[in-house]
Amino acid sequence: MSRVFNFSAGPAALPEPVLEQVADELLDWHGAGCGVMEMSHRGKAFTSILERAEADLRDLMAIPGDYRVLFLQGGATQQFAQIPMNLLAGGAADYLVTGSWSKKAHQEAQKMAQAIGGSVRLAGSTEPDGFRRLLREEEIRIGEDAVYAHLCTNETIHGVELAEAERLPNTKAPLVADMSSHILSRPVDVSAFGMIYAGAQKNIGPSGLVLAIVREDLLDRAWHGTPAVMNYRVMAEHGSMLNTPPTFSIYVAGLVFQWLKAQGGLTAMEAVNREKAELLYGFIDGCAFYRCDVERASRSRMNVPFRLCDESLQDAFLAEAEAAQLVQLKGHKSVGGMRASIYNAMPLAGVRALVDFMDHFARRHG
Repeated sequence: MSRVFNFSAGPAALPEPVLEQVADELLDWHGAGCGVMEMSHRGKAFTSILERAEADLRDLMAIPGDYRVLFLQGGATQQFAQIPMNLLAGGAADYLVTGSWSKKAHQEAQKMAQAIGGSVRLAGSTEPDGFRRLLREEEIRIGEDAVYAHLCTNETIHGVELAEAERLPNTKAPLVADMSSHILSRPVDVSAFGMIYAGAQKNIGPSGLVLAIVREDLLDRAWHGTPAVMNYRVMAEHGSMLNTPPTFSIYVAGLVFQWLKAQGGLTAMEAVNREKAELLYGFIDGCAFYRCDVERASRSRMNVPFRLCDESLQDAFLAEAEAAQLVQLKGHKSVGGMRASIYNAMPLAGVRALVDFMDHFARRHG
């Protein structure tokens, strides 16, 4: 069986060595006589899997000791409500909106503030410009009284990424960052944030798992009505196992962490990811047949949206790409066009194959 190059934005491709190890261990994990999906989350076997996964993640991201790592369920979208439940504490929070996901987070937080008290403010938005760029420093209005400031550092749908630390907003408020679609693609200074969260299904592992990395001093702000399973302090005290965690997703995520370390860690991954992105954007910018509408300084290395200048050819492009084993290139339904998600698991060879196909398609149809 030949595998395709899968450009899906999520659930996304996983490293083949990880999939091969999962297949090998599916029926019998390390002589346990059963697979990870079948074993007790309270037993020594799974406890060892969870502990190693956290240790490897801490090593990869250089997570300081005063941050707790939580393996949660519900995905990043659930965090849109869970964050104000845990952090708003009747105060004011500021939201930066640079794409669909930060907009949804802002809207959900506003609903929660109405229910639990406090206020949620819009501290800047690029929606009038079609979410084609990051916010500029002079457009950001984070109040001195903000108890936290929320941003999405990579907008999966619109292909906008905050990739440079110096472009983080200048504020005393703890930064809460949705890093779902570019976490582990490059080094990041965890200490610059109060909280980082990420859905697993893009750069970590299977869907159903969300990582939350929360600074210790933020764990005791939860609204009194927060359910225990959604309370960060409670989950931290129970080692992410107040209830049955998503054991299989955690296991696969742990294998991905091991794979990343074997590749040389996040600095090595950043170099490869930069090369892939430069190759694809360079071709798009140099070919009159295609265009990318995202401001160059704001472009994502993980999610590359592009359009055919003659959009009547879109269906033919997708059909021929799939025939060439290049799949999941259709853009999100809310924006149209095309999108190539080139996460860690996408090899350079896949991007080269895509560029070659795009070149040939343009020559035949241009």
